[in-house]
Amino acid sequence: MHRVTWFGKAVLTIAVAAMGIAAVVAGIVPRVVGIVRAHEQVPVELPEFTSLARETNVYDVSGKQIARFRLEHIEQVRIEQVPDHVIASVLAVEDKVFWEHKGVNLRSLVRAVLANVSSGSAGQGASTITQQVVKNEFLGGFARDGRYKLLQARYAVMLEKRLSKQQILERYLNTIYFGNNAYGIAAAAEAYFGKTVDRLSLTEGAFLAGLIRSPIGYDPIRRPERSRARFKVVMSRLADEKLIEAPEAERLGDEWPIPEILKSRPGESYQPTYFTAAVRDYLLEGSDILGGSVQERYNTLYRGGLSIYTTLDSRLQGFAEEARLKRLPANSAGFDTAIVSLDARTGAVRAMVGGGGFRPGQSEINMALRPRQTGSSIKIFILAAAIQAGATGDDVIDGRRGCVLPNPGNPREPFVIRDGVAGKLGPLKEATWLSLNCAFARLSQIVGLNRVVDTTRRMGVTSPLSSYASFATGANEISPLDMAAGAQTLANQGVQQDPYYVERITRSETGETLYQHIDAGEQVLTADAANRTTAILQGVLTRGTAARIGYLSSGKRPAAGKTGTQENNTNAWFVGYTPQLATAVWVGNPKGYVPMVNVPEFVKVGVRTVQGATFPARIWKYFMDAAHIGLPIESFTKAPGIGRDPMLLYLPGTDCLAQSIGPDGEPVPTTNPDPSQTTVYYDPDTGLPVATVVQTVPPGTTVPSDVVDPLWPLPMAPIDTFAYPCSGASPESSSTTTAVTTTVVDTAPDTSTVSTLAPATSGPGP
Repeated sequence: MHRVTWFGKAVLTIAVAAMGIAAVVAGIVPRVVGIVRAHEQVPVELPEFTSLARETNVYDVSGKQIARFRLEHIEQVRIEQVPDHVIASVLAVEDKVFWEHKGVNLRSLVRAVLANVSSGSAGQGASTITQQVVKNEFLGGFARDGRYKLLQARYAVMLEKRLSKQQILERYLNTIYFGNNAYGIAAAAEAYFGKTVDRLSLTEGAFLAGLIRSPIGYDPIRRPERSRARFKVVMSRLADEKLIEAPEAERLGDEWPIPEILKSRPGESYQPTYFTAAVRDYLLEGSDILGGSVQERYNTLYRGGLSIYTTLDSRLQGFAEEARLKRLPANSAGFDTAIVSLDARTGAVRAMVGGGGFRPGQSEINMALRPRQTGSSIKIFILAAAIQAGATGDDVIDGRRGCVLPNPGNPREPFVIRDGVAGKLGPLKEATWLSLNCAFARLSQIVGLNRVVDTTRRMGVTSPLSSYASFATGANEISPLDMAAGAQTLANQGVQQDPYYVERITRSETGETLYQHIDAGEQVLTADAANRTTAILQGVLTRGTAARIGYLSSGKRPAAGKTGTQENNTNAWFVGYTPQLATAVWVGNPKGYVPMVNVPEFVKVGVRTVQGATFPARIWKYFMDAAHIGLPIESFTKAPGIGRDPMLLYLPGTDCLAQSIGPDGEPVPTTNPDPSQTTVYYDPDTGLPVATVVQTVPPGTTVPSDVVDPLWPLPMAPIDTFAYPCSGASPESSSTTTAVTTTVVDTAPDTSTVSTLAPATSGPGP
């Protein structure tokens, strides 16, 4: 009885499965039949090969051509020029039954259709070479829905009725992308091996075949480990197809030297620059303006015949390159500079110097886009956040050196600053001019570390940020482009504009506009807050760390900015702006955090230790003076008065507050009393206290960690209130301290922590 029951269930299961399969097949068969009968349809008309060479031209703001993107080999390689072993390698990897099928590998197609129908997308591959040609040539604008694979197959069968196998393969080899701007196998042979196609070996052909599936993912220059792994797979495939003996395939997979540098850079007849490379990378990897996939974007850029109008001002670019050469001595230690200048009102990139020289395939690191620790130049963001929250330049803050502050990431090891400018208890504006590390480390926690990070991001910084206790001393790494973006926000009265490279793109043949830049910007700071911040930062150039710069244009043009120097002088910055331009300058070693101390070439010009006020400020001034020639002198907008008296800014839990009281028990106004003088607190005759603690605040930052409201009020006290350290000190004995385990961060004037120390010491915020 049980056996019969089991048998019945099995029969029922098979029947149901058969019905399901039948239903699927019934839905697919008509489509497959349509594919088979495609020979009865009108043949697909192909464009001539010459259409593949339509070049894309790139222009600056004045219409001057600055770059050209096109195929280097305009005359396509003939199939007869490609060695048989190279063709065999490509077919073994991409379509081993190419010579047998009629455009479609039916077994693979059914498997792909079943997968795509069930998922509602066209994610399943299994394309033949003919289908790949169809996809690249005819289906670029089609939606990748469930019918895409069937339509691709139908066109592939039609194409095989129109062209011979040799013609299809020739088309494929001339148009497929191999990475690093190498379109077609002729360009790839030259780019990776410095050879013509006819000289390629079996192994070289196999390597190129392996790039086809993902030319960026398997790029041997940028991703050598992934490229090696892919090459091993390809060699194993060749062994399976009996093109090479298995032991030899395994040996070559492990030992054959994959290309480490490019022999040439196909596709660019103009000398590439940091800016034009940034434009290229943006269009290919940073946006979908030219298409939804890598292949579509490359096709459009290198074959689409576009006119790309960029934001670059070649005149300003020349001044930036000249500033680098004339204000930074050539040196054997490898120290260099990066310069980025933005239109202050739009965010357009007007000039970009990424280092000493762009060398395709060898030296393409653009330091204008590479994050580095910022030193005290990060203080522009802390200041802006504090002003936005209600602080003023006249408010008083403790900037005395030797401060002990909380470390939210590691409460048992406070954040300590022992070196730097001695500092004092004084106005916030003076702490900014003198770049007092203790004042700004305290201010960052008064504002709230997470709120400071949020403000920094909203002002245009895209580099990853953490709410370290050492935020104020530059623990985070930020790129010069991002620093310039933050300055642009202040120069533009709080309106943040994303930096951009491209104004518009048109099709050269038709004039059709493919893209037009439009960005209204975002008001991330109130205009008053931005203008008050700017008013304080102007003092940096006239009476602070960059006082030697002063105003631009021989003292007539107002400017604002901030110096920055990393601990051990490994990075030096100047970030500054006028109402017209926002410019960031970085100086350091592109290869790492190398101290810029006693460099012979620098010592010769009087600079033993490189700081933000030395080469960065000099480069900035040289460029900005030249860049503003012919521009009207504009003043910054003055913010209205704040409408209140100066207040004391304090850090709850770290700064405890007290007021002096007279014999009558009433508070007595005091002006900046020194809490280290114990006589302040007791009457020597009566022994009675003449001061009392009027406020004690629980430990922690001033705002909850999840609050980033820019208008959340700051902790303030009347100006006649004084603060003393809460930790182990009291009005009765302010000189007494409790022993604590501390992490000490020594900082030179206007400097900060080193990259390896900052995250470990300070830790992320709450």
